[in-house]
Amino acid sequence: MVRNRVLLVLLLAGLAAVPSLGFLTIAANRLVSGVPVGLAVALRQSGEALLLPAVLLAPGPFLPQHRATHAVLALASAAFLLLLVRLAGSEAARLAASAPPMARISLGGGFWLLLFVAALALGDALRRLALPVWATALLGAAICGALLLLLLSGALDALAIAQEYAARRTAFAAALLRHVLMVALALLPTVLVGVPLGISAQRRRGLAGWLFPLLNIVQTIPSIALFGLLLAPLSALARLFPALAALGIGGVGLLPAVIALFLYTLLPMVRDTAEGLAGVSPAALEAGRGLGMTPRQLLWRIELPLALPVILSGLRIATLQAIGLAAVAALIGAGGLGAIMFQGLFADALDLVLLGVVPIVLLALAADLLFELGIAYAGRLPR
Repeated sequence: MVRNRVLLVLLLAGLAAVPSLGFLTIAANRLVSGVPVGLAVALRQSGEALLLPAVLLAPGPFLPQHRATHAVLALASAAFLLLLVRLAGSEAARLAASAPPMARISLGGGFWLLLFVAALALGDALRRLALPVWATALLGAAICGALLLLLLSGALDALAIAQEYAARRTAFAAALLRHVLMVALALLPTVLVGVPLGISAQRRRGLAGWLFPLLNIVQTIPSIALFGLLLAPLSALARLFPALAALGIGGVGLLPAVIALFLYTLLPMVRDTAEGLAGVSPAALEAGRGLGMTPRQLLWRIELPLALPVILSGLRIATLQAIGLAAVAALIGAGGLGAIMFQGLFADALDLVLLGVVPIVLLALAADLLFELGIAYAGRLPR
């Protein structure tokens, strides 16, 4: 009897697709297509450790759904994920030992599929366990720490993505800092403008009647088109006021990227602020009035604290949007991890693309987890 259909579908997907997808690919250089290396080959050489968590996961869909079962499946999924990365590194090192110096060994579709299956199985087990947010964060930090140790130990050096990083270590660090800076510069005005606008929209229905449709229209504009719309006015400002151009303000670069990200992230911030305030209990407001609080005191001492979890949810959505959209800003010279990604796309170098994409995904996951912690903590604050 199937008791966990989600895990069953994940395991079947992995079993069905892995035989037809290469676990790794080996190519003569970074610009030519690689020859796939199957998972079976890697397992025969150095994959014995991967079998234990796989054996634990296999009967998972049919086991009784107790907390102990979910805990074992969560640990098995995490171990499978880590050992999968370790297997890719060790098999790449084995292949590199007999390959030409210019050869590139890349992660294949089979690897990414199994990694995706392991991550989803881990997420499903954690959801069923219903652990506190701090415990989930601790497990996530432990997995990230183990992956970092693998990277620092040199176990992954033979992989092409690690070689791309080694060749661009300084440029990568600068791109990562630029990406984070771009997101931070966009989120600061988003909070400073979005929260007051949300408060006003909740207080004045007339303002909400035209503000939310306007912000929704901004969301429908493709990011490239929005960058193009900002190009002409900002370029004109730079021509009219040379001092602005001297400060780096123009139609391309960091400023239009920050403005575009600000416009995109304004809607979730305004909407969730208004919804959070609208969800405040009338009884709490009445109690505040009974204590003689002024409207300003009601806002700061009752409404905003009670609405804080919802407001943080809006900021989480805005942050994740900004992290993803900041990659596209590289097309207008804003830099960031998107610059590495597009450099790889233009050079048809998949591993260079991944060097830009993977950190963006990790940044988004880390931000999401931090906001989960913040929202959980805000929900327990004394009112």
